[in-house]
Amino acid sequence: MSEEVKVENVEVQEAGVDVVKEEKKRRDDFKRDKKQQGERRERRREESEFDKLLVCVRRVTKVVKGGRTMRFSAVVVVGDRKGTVGIGTGKAKEVPSAIDKATLQAKNNMKKINVINGTIPHDVVGKYGTSTVLMLPAKEGSGVIAGGSARAVLELAGIKDIVTKIHGSTNKINCVKATLRALMSLRTKEEVALARGKSVDEL
Repeated sequence: MSEEVKVENVEVQEAGVDVVKEEKKRRDDFKRDKKQQGERRERRREESEFDKLLVCVRRVTKVVKGGRTMRFSAVVVVGDRKGTVGIGTGKAKEVPSAIDKATLQAKNNMKKINVINGTIPHDVVGKYGTSTVLMLPAKEGSGVIAGGSARAVLELAGIKDIVTKIHGSTNKINCVKATLRALMSLRTKEEVALARGKSVDEL
């Protein structure tokens, strides 16, 4: 009789341990799910902060020993329209994958641009390869006067009034990079005065 009671007690204890383990596992799963939901929500919030524009998609063919391999190249511009912009390029066997790669690269290469009252502080020239982009500040209401590839960078950077002209090659990748290079070379009066060790009034 006593042996039967001991066996029942052991079974009850084991059952209790199993219940505790299941409850602990359920709580851990719940915490992990909540954490993943928070990360997804944070990722969506970060993605919503930036606008994305697809500049171009090209088909790239590589000739190899066994024949030809065809892939796609994409150029994407990402910006918040508040003075931050980035560009990225990506290659993949499918167009959506190439766009995703380019978008990720653009978000990792975000640059801060000096924008004053919706335009640039001074004239500037950007060069990349054989492409040259001339940019001139414009008065309010002029709008963005630029070609398609340069317009994408300027609009996502938050510039509302500007006049641009592309000289040389009109290759879209080169024009986008020349535009970003020109915007990165912009300097405000305060930055110039600090570099020269003078006040803004002395310039």
